[in-house]
Amino acid sequence: MRVLFIGGTGIISSACSELAVERGIELYLLCRGRSPRAIPKGVKVLSGDIRDAQSARAALGALEFDAVADFISFVPEHIQQGIELFSGRTGQFIFISSASAYKKPVDNWPLTESTPLANPHWQYSRNKIACEELLIRAYRESGFPATIVRPSHTYDKTLLPFDPYQCGYTVLRRLQAGKPVVVHGDGSSLWVLTHHRDFAKGFVGLLANPKSVGEAFHITSDEVLTWNEIFGAVARAAGVTPKLVHVPSAIIAREHPDWGAGLLGDKTHSVIFDNTKIKRFVPGFECTIPFARGAEEIVEFYAKNPDFEPVNAKIDQLIDRLVQQFAV
Repeated sequence: MRVLFIGGTGIISSACSELAVERGIELYLLCRGRSPRAIPKGVKVLSGDIRDAQSARAALGALEFDAVADFISFVPEHIQQGIELFSGRTGQFIFISSASAYKKPVDNWPLTESTPLANPHWQYSRNKIACEELLIRAYRESGFPATIVRPSHTYDKTLLPFDPYQCGYTVLRRLQAGKPVVVHGDGSSLWVLTHHRDFAKGFVGLLANPKSVGEAFHITSDEVLTWNEIFGAVARAAGVTPKLVHVPSAIIAREHPDWGAGLLGDKTHSVIFDNTKIKRFVPGFECTIPFARGAEEIVEFYAKNPDFEPVNAKIDQLIDRLVQQFAV
C-alpha cells in the first residue's frame, strides 16, 4: 500500500506515521521539514509546500497513491487545492476535520457521526464544516474519493490538555509552584481526551479501506472525565495538590476572546462520543491509554525539556487577575 501524508509530523499525524510504517505501509510525507518531531525510518520525504501548487506538483512528480491523508487543511481553499491536485491520483483522500464541528450547544448524547454540524461560536469549527461540505459535494458530483475523520481533543507527550490560548506549560508551572489555576465553568462538564497513539490505531485502519470512502468518522477514547478530574490528573502526575479557581466561560471569553472562542465553541459543552462506527469499520479498535498515564508522559517530557514551551507572561498575569476576582 502506498500512502501519502500531507504533514505527517504533527501531534496527531506523527503517531499515525509511526504506526503506518510499523504495519508495512509504503509511506510518503509531503512536508517542509520544520517539525521538532523525528520522521520515522523508512518514510520517504517529499520536500514541498502544499500551499504552493507548483511546489507540490514538483515534489509529487508522477506518483500515485492508494490513499492521501490531509492533516493540515483548515479552510475551503485548502481543500479545493487538494481536490485539484489529487483527482485521478489517489484511491482515497482523507480530510482531518474536527469533532468541534458538531452542533454546539449539544442537544443529544452521545455524539454520533450523524449529529448535525453547527458552531456559532468558533470560526475554526465553521471553517472545518465548510471544508467538509466542499468535499462531500466533490464526492457526490464527481466521485472524488473523500473520507472525513473528526478527531476530538487528541494529545501527545508535548501537549497539555488546557486551551492552547491558555498555554499549557504556563498552567503546569503554576500547578508546580502551588499557584491557583483557572478552570472554566464549575469544572463539571464532561470531556474526552485521546492519546495520539490510540487515535492512530483507528486512523491507520481506514487507510485505503474502500468501504470508508464517502463516510465520516470520529475517533476518540471512550474515557470521559470532568475538567476538574483532568486538572487533578495533571497535578497528581506532577506530585502536587491543585488549587482550582472556577471562572465562567463567558468571563474568560470577554477577557481573552481567542481563548474564549474555543471554550464557548467546544470545551464548555459536555461531550460523549459513540465510537460504534469506527469500531465497525476497524475491527479491534480500542483506546487503551487512560489520561492518567498520558499526564505522566507529559509531565515527564516537560521535566526533561523545560524550554520546549516558554511561560506566557500575559496569560500568567491574566490568570492572576481572574484568580483575584473569583477565588473564594
